[in-house]
This record gives sequence, structure tokens and C-alpha cells, in this order.
Amino acid sequence: MSEKFIYSDTNKRYRTQNSYLRQRFGGKVIKAALNGGFTCPNIDGTKGTGGCTYCSALGSGDFGGTPGKPLKEQFEEIKSVLGKKWSSAMYIPYFQANTNTYAPTERLRTLFEEALGFEGVVGLAVSTRPDCISDETADYLEELAERTYLTVELGLQTVHDETARRINRCHTYADFLEGYEKLRKRNVNVGVHIINGLPGETPEMMLETAEKLSRLDIHSIKIHLLHIIKGTVLAEQYERGEFEAMDFEDYINIVCSQIELLPPEVIIERITGDGDRNTLIAPRWSLDKKRVMNGIDKEFVRRDSVQGAKYNAEFGIRNAELF
Repeated sequence: MSEKFIYSDTNKRYRTQNSYLRQRFGGKVIKAALNGGFTCPNIDGTKGTGGCTYCSALGSGDFGGTPGKPLKEQFEEIKSVLGKKWSSAMYIPYFQANTNTYAPTERLRTLFEEALGFEGVVGLAVSTRPDCISDETADYLEELAERTYLTVELGLQTVHDETARRINRCHTYADFLEGYEKLRKRNVNVGVHIINGLPGETPEMMLETAEKLSRLDIHSIKIHLLHIIKGTVLAEQYERGEFEAMDFEDYINIVCSQIELLPPEVIIERITGDGDRNTLIAPRWSLDKKRVMNGIDKEFVRRDSVQGAKYNAEFGIRNAELF
């Protein structure tokens, strides 16, 4: 098998976000994580309380902007730091913390249009739950997608409803498919978040999540490792011995096998996560991000494999059987 992956302009054997954005926009593009002050229906009682068992107090936005600060100030703080390294970089404002479509459409319009007006911005990314996209909001997202590079990232985490119940996700895989369809029929790019190492999940279950996603017309995927964070319900469960944290070798093998199942053109935005060493209980090995990324590269070389090597192309754009 050729060492050169068709969609890579580096030695990576999968399609990275950096590579895709560089090819699309002709230079360095940075996703600037902003906090729009949103909450979540799994926190305020609409769907549940307490949030997902793994969620930190910042709603998975630990590196996602400073709550309460004006968007412009948050954005300029990021530019002042990263602009020193990439003076000519372009930016994609990324609404990350909590559920960023969980508000009236007019509020979304106010925030998103403000962010699109910042200097050097070439697109927009919005992270949300698949059950928090009204028809009105979907219509606005369609309008945005017609005039800028937009990706709406849906938090799925797993296709297994029993796991979703265990982590207090408060939505089902069917809910995800409904939100996905609502966006794709409006030609909105869909990104998907999944988590490896969730309590009770076997390697086969994690691979099934990737295989089912390979049947969909997704634009990108973020593959996360389950982080056990101080102060969470998950941390209490871990300390009681209810499940074990994933080990390094297993994670490397699972990620490579998942990427082999995905279509070659899908953008792999993330292959691990960033943990705060002050609050991360386990797995502590994940703090060495370079080791994780190098481990995945080495495993692809060892397998003589690339993204999509085990993708079943017979499914094509495979929505028809799922709805």
C-alpha cells in the first residue's frame, strides 16, 4: 500500500483538519473557541439534570473561551496569542461550550453574525446536541451555509442507547439521525463527536459506532478519549470501581480501526482530547498528546494501512436505509 494517503499533504495516513483547511483556503486556518453563554437541556431540566456524567462544570468547554466576556474580546485574546506564531492566519470562530443552538434563533443570529464579522474570519463552527435543532434554526443554518464555510458538530458519543442512558446523555441514536437528516437535507456540513472508553463499551461496540457513521454523509469527525475529570459523576463511578479507564495500546488500536472504517474523504478533526492536568484523574497517559498522535501514526505504518482501508463503499451515500 502506498505511504502517500490521497487526501494528505503530509505524512499522515488520514485526512487531518489542518490539511483540509490549508488546501481549501490556501493557508493556515485556526479554529478560535468561543463561549456564547449557552446552557444545555440536559442541565436545566428540559431533558435532564446534572449533564452527562463526564461533563465538567464548564460544559465540555474547558478550553472554549471565557464565560461572560464579550465575543470580540475572547476572539482578540486568541488572535493575540496565536497570531504571534501565524501572523497571516485565517480564523473560524468555534462555538464550543454547552449546546450552541439551544436558544431562540434570533439570539443565534446575533451571536453568529457578530463572529462572522471579525477580521480574518473565513467560516463558522457550531457544536450542539442533535436534539436541539428546530426547523427554524435549521433554516437559518442553511442560510449561513450558503454564504460561508459552516460546520455544525453534533455530539453523538455512541450509537448504543444503553451506553447513552448510562452516561445520562438524554437522547437516542434515533434523535441523532433526525438532527443529522434535518441538516443534511439543507446541505449543512455535519461533524460528529464520538467518545472511546465509555463505561460498559467493548471494542466491538466502539467499532460499530464508527461503522454506522461510515454509512452517513458526514463532513468530519472528532474522536475523543473518555477523560475522567474531578468533580464529575463519572469520577465518582470510577473511584467506586464501576469501570476502568482505557489503556494506551487499546486506544491506539481502536482509533486506527475506526479510521480504517470511515470514508477516505471524511475529515478527522481530532484523534484525542486535551485534558487539564489539574483536574484529570485518568487516563493520565493522555496528557502526553504527542505520544498518542505518534502512536497512531506508527500503528498505521505497522499495519501498512490508511483511512478508509476497510470502508465498505457499497453503502455509497447511504441514508436511504436509515430513515
